[in-house]
Amino acid sequence: MSPLPTTVPGIVRTRVKAALRRPHRDAKPLTPEQEETRALQLRLMSLLLQYPDDALAAARPVLTATVEALPPSQAATELAQFLRWFAEEEPDALERHYVEMFDLRRKSSLYLTYYLHGDTRRRGMALLTLAQRYRATGWDTDGGELPDHLPVVLEYAALAGPRAGEAPLRQHRRGIELIHRALTDTDSPYRHVIGALITLLPPPTEADLAAVAELAAQGPPNEDVGMDPYGSGEFAPPDAFVPPDQAPPTLMPPLTLPSPPSSLEGPR
Repeated sequence: MSPLPTTVPGIVRTRVKAALRRPHRDAKPLTPEQEETRALQLRLMSLLLQYPDDALAAARPVLTATVEALPPSQAATELAQFLRWFAEEEPDALERHYVEMFDLRRKSSLYLTYYLHGDTRRRGMALLTLAQRYRATGWDTDGGELPDHLPVVLEYAALAGPRAGEAPLRQHRRGIELIHRALTDTDSPYRHVIGALITLLPPPTEADLAAVAELAAQGPPNEDVGMDPYGSGEFAPPDAFVPPDQAPPTLMPPLTLPSPPSSLEGPR
C-alpha cells in the first residue's frame, strides 16, 4: 500500500491561526509512535477540509489508502466514513457541496476566530496574534488564507505537536463544536472530518456545551462602533479583516507532507 506522498503539489494551501489554552490535564503522555500517528491524522483532516480542487480530487486514492492504514481509533473510523463518500462523488458535486457547506452557511464557516470574537475589533487582534504565533515558531505561510482557517490551524497542530501545536484547537473548541453541529444538522459527510477532530480534543465541559447552544441561537458577538455592519446576527465575510503589514518573516523551506510512520505503511 502506498504511503502518503512526501509532497502533494497544489493540495496544501496553508494559513495560520491560534491562541492559548492548556492541554487536558488528564491526558496521558503520547509515545513517539502515537504522536506520529496523531500528526498524520491532523494533516489528513487539514487536507480533507480544503477546497476539493483537481489536485485534491486526484489524490483521493492515496488519501483513502493512507486512512485505511491508520491504527484503529475513533478518529480513523470517522475519516474512513468520510472518504467512502468523498472517493465516490463526482468532482463537480464535491465542489458544489463544499461551497454550500463552508462558504454559504454562516454556522459552518471554517474561520474559527469569528465564532469566538464575532464582528468585533478583538477578532483582528486574535488573527494578528495567531500570525505572530506561527511566525515565532519559524513557520512561514504563503499568505493565501487567514491564520484562523481551520485547515491552517490543523496543519500547524500537525507540525508543532500536541501541546503547543494543538493549543489553538483547544481554545476554539466551542467554534469547532458549532461547526460539527451545523454539519450534522444538514447531514453533510464533512461532519465526520470534524467528528474525527473532536475525538482528539479534551471532552467538552458543561460550560462549553451551554456556550455552543447560545452561539447557535444568537450568533457571535457584534460590535458596530468603528466596524462596517454586516447585518443583524450575520457572520462577517471571511476576508473582512485585513491585518496590518508586517515585516517579512524569514523564509522557510516549502511545506511538505510527512511520510506516514513506518508502522502505518501496508504491504507494497
